[in-house]
Amino acid sequence: MGGFGTTELIIIFMILCYFGLIVFALIDALRSTFQDSVTKLIWVLVILFFPFLGSIIYFVVGRNSKVI
Repeated sequence: MGGFGTTELIIIFMILCYFGLIVFALIDALRSTFQDSVTKLIWVLVILFFPFLGSIIYFVVGRNSKVI
């Protein structure tokens, strides 16, 4: 019969959320203005090297260090 079951759909949803969080954090960090370009580079590297945790840390700590 084929198709996806509930478990497969939940796994696909979780994977999409995982990658969506990382992509959103990277886009936000790259578009944002920080005090200097080194800060932006550090945040991008943190997000790339520690994708899930780095993205969460960026949204908790990094967004507060942006220049308005």
